Parts: sequence; C-alpha cells; structure tokens
Amino acid sequence: MSLFSALSVSASGMSAQRTRAELLVENLANAETTRTPEGGPYRRKDAVFESSGVASPFASVLFQQSEGSLDEASANGVTVAQIVTDTRDPERRYLPGHPDADAEGYVAFPRMNPAEDMVDLMSASRGYEANVAAIGAVKDMIQRSIDLLR
Repeated sequence: MSLFSALSVSASGMSAQRTRAELLVENLANAETTRTPEGGPYRRKDAVFESSGVASPFASVLFQQSEGSLDEASANGVTVAQIVTDTRDPERRYLPGHPDADAEGYVAFPRMNPAEDMVDLMSASRGYEANVAAIGAVKDMIQRSIDLLR
C-alpha cells in the first residue's frame, strides 16, 4: 500500500465516524421526542460500517499497470453500509397530563439510553482523532521522503 492509499483509507474512516457522530448527536437531541412527522416517538438510529475498497486519487498516475488495473493502489477502507432504525416498541411512561398521552395516560418515549449514546459519541470522536493522527503521520513521512530527495 502506498502512502497516498493510506491517506485515502484514513479519509474514509473519518467520513464514516463523522456520519456515526451525526447520528448519535441526533439521537441525543431527540431522546425525549414523543411526536415526529412520521407519527409516534423518535426512533434511535445507528450506522453500520463495512469494509470497502478505497483508491487513492493519485493511483492512476503512480501505480497503473499496462493492462489498466490498479492492484497496488486499492486498499480497504470503511463506508457506512446502512443506517439502521430501532424497531423495538417505545418506552411507555405514565404521564396523564402530557399532550401525547393515550387514553390510559401513558406516553410513548424513544427507547434509548443517553449515557450509552454519549459513550458511543466519545468512541466516534476518538476514532476520528485516530484517523487524523494517521493522516498526520503519513504527511510527515511524505515530507521526509521529499526532503531526502532534495
């Protein structure tokens, strides 16, 4: 794998972690939302990652073989395969004065744990930071290579 492919792998990881963080922030913001345009309470969302091939934008210049394939240039990165919405029944709380209460006085709330989502958000943030550090290390290696060639 070339240094440029390593940059592409880290960039794909940053993009995937950003999407995950956006979903977690949306979950936290809607932890008490009892009414949505679709009807009913908010449903928790989560990102599902999968491995995918990532090609460097410099691949065609640096590693193109005579047949036109890019064996050396492709590397495995990560993408968001799908966004999964929680299908479990909502949590019911007895709040008879609430405007969304049913005939028995129960209100449907999203089934989520804000503490768990905060821990997941910290994990996404650290994953993003790790990819930023990897890009920084690759950038330093490229700079040192250029310095050696002077």
